[in-house]
Amino acid sequence: MATKVIVSLPGEHDYSVRIGSGIIAALGCNLREIERFSTIRDVLVITDSDVGPLYLAQVKASLSQAGFKAADIVVPAGENSKSLEIAGEIWSAMAQLGMGRDCVVVALGGGVVGDLAGYVAASYMRGVPVVQVPTTLLAMVDSSVGGKTAVNLPEGKNLVGAFWQPSFVCADTDTLATLPDREWRCGCGEVAKSAVIDSDDFFFWLTNHAHELANRDSETTQEAIARCVVFKADVVARDKTESEGVRECLNYGHTLGHAIESCASFGTFSHGACVAEGMRFAARLAQSVAPEAGRGAVEAFAEAQAELLDALGLESLNHGLSPEELLAAMKHDKKVRSGELRFVLVDDIASWRVETLSDDLVLAALGG
Repeated sequence: MATKVIVSLPGEHDYSVRIGSGIIAALGCNLREIERFSTIRDVLVITDSDVGPLYLAQVKASLSQAGFKAADIVVPAGENSKSLEIAGEIWSAMAQLGMGRDCVVVALGGGVVGDLAGYVAASYMRGVPVVQVPTTLLAMVDSSVGGKTAVNLPEGKNLVGAFWQPSFVCADTDTLATLPDREWRCGCGEVAKSAVIDSDDFFFWLTNHAHELANRDSETTQEAIARCVVFKADVVARDKTESEGVRECLNYGHTLGHAIESCASFGTFSHGACVAEGMRFAARLAQSVAPEAGRGAVEAFAEAQAELLDALGLESLNHGLSPEELLAAMKHDKKVRSGELRFVLVDDIASWRVETLSDDLVLAALGG
């Protein structure tokens, strides 16, 4: 049975996130039920060279049966496709196809495709609707919800983008059957991040079900996805454009994580594995700045978090990068203000803060 989560944001159309087995077959019908899509004809499906051969025909068939005229663009798989060059090629193709403001973009794939297609939709004709059809655990639990879209620059990840909410999210859990183990663990990293930030209930549920999730139990997986979507929808509803400080919690583990991804060359380590390493690092930072009286509680949390990450198969990374190299990369993080590094730190489950830290303190922690 499919799970449905409604995302309600101030000043935006509500949209639904459907989670379940085999629901891609109903994608076209579900889109026709959305009022703004009742008269739309032109659809562009953007996918990549890994996902396209598996699911593109099925998605286009569903759209065609619902009366849509679907074209498609297949980009090379991998982080390198999240670039202004590839986005420009897609914009040109859409113009050549005669697509106007009454078209819709469908993102079929993982986080790279979702980010790229979302940014293309946000900027083409000053904005056309986008539908997310995530096919990785990472995309289902995180990037397909919340409206963050972006491409990378050589100087760093996600430096050019826009906030552009999807009109519908179709998370067909059957697509996860073809996910490699590395990408499964990648998604588990974002599930762990959400559980740490959200609540005792989520954290201890995940701790108790870590083995099942690591081994792809279907019921546990659907529950984990739904919990992550509810958590993220609540955060985004309170801080849609990351201007109120609430949404910064979603960056937990990402400051170091993005730096490792960039320095090691995108794709060397999975995003989720880098986020997990960033969570371990943030826990060390939290201990280093905690007052003596409360340090025991912070250390106990760090230990519980480490045990959870280990149980999910997210062991510490042996990335071989120097502290100085990582520090320089972190200086490009979006949370940097006036050249000073700011980290999301967690003292206990669901108790987080953003703190400005000196370069010396960060270097010392990296060296440890």
